[in-house]
Amino acid sequence: MIRETAPAKLNLYLHVGPVRRDGRHALASLFVFTEHGDTITVDEAGDISLTIAGPAAGALAGLPPRENLVWKAAELLRETCGVSFGAAIRLEKNLPSAAGIGGGSADAAATLRALIKLWNIEISDVALAQLAFRLGADVPACLSGAPVLVTGAGEELSPGPALPSLWACLANPGVEIPTGPVFQAFDAANPTPAAPTAPALAEASYDALTRLMGQTRNDLQPAAIVHAREIADIIQRLENCRGALGARMSGSGATCFALFAAAEDAKRARSEARDEGWWAMASPLILR
Repeated sequence: MIRETAPAKLNLYLHVGPVRRDGRHALASLFVFTEHGDTITVDEAGDISLTIAGPAAGALAGLPPRENLVWKAAELLRETCGVSFGAAIRLEKNLPSAAGIGGGSADAAATLRALIKLWNIEISDVALAQLAFRLGADVPACLSGAPVLVTGAGEELSPGPALPSLWACLANPGVEIPTGPVFQAFDAANPTPAAPTAPALAEASYDALTRLMGQTRNDLQPAAIVHAREIADIIQRLENCRGALGARMSGSGATCFALFAAAEDAKRARSEARDEGWWAMASPLILR
């Protein structure tokens, strides 16, 4: 049995540009990942199967297994690499779905990593990234779990900057926000957006990180707040938490996050968010 963590993805910033000829938006974003998240386990089997459990599994109960991105990742890898056998896959779903933290993309990336080991596949990093991009724009960035600068429409990746030791508190009001309507609302409000920029972190310090958060934004946040006013409340609450270095929404929402230097501050913020009835998680960030 092989086990892989599918960490939550956070967009420290997300700058959205115009729609490209291929129909995708030009983006510039800095992805970071939490140590905690969903879990994928795989074991030898004659064919592909998928079981889903965990506290957030209910949101996927009505989705046929073959439509889950985990199953699609397994099928695509098997087809691309000419594998003749299967795998028994188990997804422990701990993160909320349609939440802006890359749950499905991270699950798919973890499935690819696990099956490459199980099936003893030799595949180059470039070929794997191209395969992952066919599953979704965020999947290539989720393969390593390390901080990564994402440009293009998600297919252009470069190593992210060195970061100081960080904890994050994630909070979600329990509202699913499909990505499509949020981008449509962004397009309606921004018919001619500028090309997105990718600001750099000057140094691995808390002061530099605070400045970066202040100089950047999530361009989808205003559109998502129209769909769920709770997002604005969560961001304000997280910003006011003791020790918060900055707070904003991740992805297309509705999960928001704040960054902290101290674990106890992140855990206190988690407790306060749960007291409001929100889903919340505190976790250190993966820095490697």
